[in-house]
Amino acid sequence: MSLMGATNAAVSGLAAQSQALSTVSNNLANSETTAYKASTTSFSSLVAGSGATKSGGVSASNTTNNTAQGLITDSDIATNLAIEGDGYFIVSEEGDSSSRYYTRNGEFSVDEDGYLTNGEYSLLGWATDADGEVSGGASSVNLTKIDISSIQSSAQATTEVAMQATLPADAETYVDSSTENCSFETSFEVYDSLGTASTVTATYTKVDENTWTVSFSDPVSADDSSTTGSVTSSTYTIFFDSDGNLDHIEEGDYDQATGTSATGTTVDDATLSITWSTGASTSDITVDLGTAGSDDGLTQYSTNDSDDVEIDVSSVDVDGRPYGTVDSVEIDSDGSVVASFTNGETRTIYKIAIATFTNADGLTEDSDGIYAVSNESGNATLHIAGQGSAGTIESSSLEASTVDTSTEFSNMLAAQQAYSSASQIISTASDMFDDLMSAVR
Repeated sequence: MSLMGATNAAVSGLAAQSQALSTVSNNLANSETTAYKASTTSFSSLVAGSGATKSGGVSASNTTNNTAQGLITDSDIATNLAIEGDGYFIVSEEGDSSSRYYTRNGEFSVDEDGYLTNGEYSLLGWATDADGEVSGGASSVNLTKIDISSIQSSAQATTEVAMQATLPADAETYVDSSTENCSFETSFEVYDSLGTASTVTATYTKVDENTWTVSFSDPVSADDSSTTGSVTSSTYTIFFDSDGNLDHIEEGDYDQATGTSATGTTVDDATLSITWSTGASTSDITVDLGTAGSDDGLTQYSTNDSDDVEIDVSSVDVDGRPYGTVDSVEIDSDGSVVASFTNGETRTIYKIAIATFTNADGLTEDSDGIYAVSNESGNATLHIAGQGSAGTIESSSLEASTVDTSTEFSNMLAAQQAYSSASQIISTASDMFDDLMSAVR
């Protein structure tokens, strides 16, 4: 190798080690950047000429392992997400909803418009139906921005009421309106099809030994006690056995002369029929008073206290709900965005999509941890989290940078020493050129 060849080799060394130092510097600068993937510098030898005139050198190139898994760390924000395993979140750029980019930086939060965003990018997923299943299929064309504020909970009319209560066996038996202590009341709230809440009062009256009737009042507003509808269902007669358990229920008023109800028709449950004045559709509510021969509903036992003869209500369970808006969201490991509404409803409203690639290292890197598809990466394959080759999603978590600072400091010292050696070669070659020029003179 000639003196000039030695100089050229040393110059290439300076350039390669400068690039290596730049890589170390970038890695250290991003040691705390969410989901950052550390780069490494690869060196390749250069050979020019042949025989005694052959000269050498080195070239440097950067390599990034995009598939390296960073440590999953905890976050106080429920919408901060991390992927455990392969895959990327799919996002679109603000102002261009059709664009598709990919990231593992899951620092998402709900913006002022209700979208899950990370800076200038919105998280994409699939809308779900009432059963929490993806609507229309988990394909690219069905991807949409996850909009929390647009989802609302519809009202649901009450259809079932289940009562557990103990009626006092030592209450007086009704003879006429002057009879004391024979009737007892309990109230419960029901909803019409518009979500309006009303209160209905159930009145239990002892009409014979082990025999009671129950009737229901017209509903009144839960806000101002104004009447909101009228009850069109009949009274029901309830018979208990000698052990205090429910024997059977008959539809209609009790006839003390015959010892049966007016209709004599046995039913499994009572029905509360309401015609609403609120504009809502008519309600037919099943009132579950218990199972014959069991104590899972109404029972009848003595209170053994003549001064405190009361109905003892254990529980009244009512379905139905008013209109509600999103109160909070949680995200499951399969990417289900689960909304909790102000009316108590909880349901899945979106599924977050996960993209995988044949060659993820071939993705084109941009700022903010954003990647774009390239010829080397291949096209994205979409998955529900945890299915196929896609990893699972950890909520209230973030993926840490894969930078190992101790390794980077070691690489920095190696680059410094190599750079210093290359510069020394140039200095020595310069001195030898000076000697040559002095000889010529």
